Amino acid sequence: MKAVLFDMDGVLVDTEKYYREYWRKAAEDLGYDLPLEDILRLRSCDHILAAELFRDRFGDESVYPAVQKRRRELMRDFFTDHAPEPKPGILPLISYLKEKGLTAAVVTAAPVERARRYLDLAGLSPYFPLILSAMDVQRGKPFPDVYLRACQLLGLDPCECAAVEDSPNGVMSAGRAGCFTIMIPDLTPYTEDLKDYAACHFDRLDDLIGAGIFE
Repeated sequence: MKAVLFDMDGVLVDTEKYYREYWRKAAEDLGYDLPLEDILRLRSCDHILAAELFRDRFGDESVYPAVQKRRRELMRDFFTDHAPEPKPGILPLISYLKEKGLTAAVVTAAPVERARRYLDLAGLSPYFPLILSAMDVQRGKPFPDVYLRACQLLGLDPCECAAVEDSPNGVMSAGRAGCFTIMIPDLTPYTEDLKDYAACHFDRLDDLIGAGIFE
């Protein structure tokens, strides 16, 4: 193992709970009822698949961009006065990986600018010089494109990279790319239908320190 690729939301920073709340609030503001099951399916989701989810739910292609725009406004306003908190265990894990000589990078569904801002606010930016966004590849998660691109940029084979994800979409993306995929659940628990994609799963990031994965 030569590198560890981290998803951001729900893995590095505790932001997924805000996405959950503001997707619901944005839909409500525009007169729609967006069920929790759909909100959870949107986590790290490719924009085309997300648009299809909204179209299937509401029968109108215009709903997704409208609700997404409102959700972004709500989150932007919230994070003007609040800073996302680092997820428990990330700092000890980063120190451990540095001792092992492993490269750490971020592979996120968020735009790079937003990812950098959240990491800055959480005090994590210095640890992650490389941020790759699924916005910069043809297909987002759960497709493998963004992880394949990250490995390419690092000059590594996917089998030389571990990926740490919290959502099913992210787990499938990294697993399909051929990375050693680790799930640290946030809003969605690990389930057996993810076993073909996730090599293992843990409760916290610092559980990886004693797991022997990077020895």
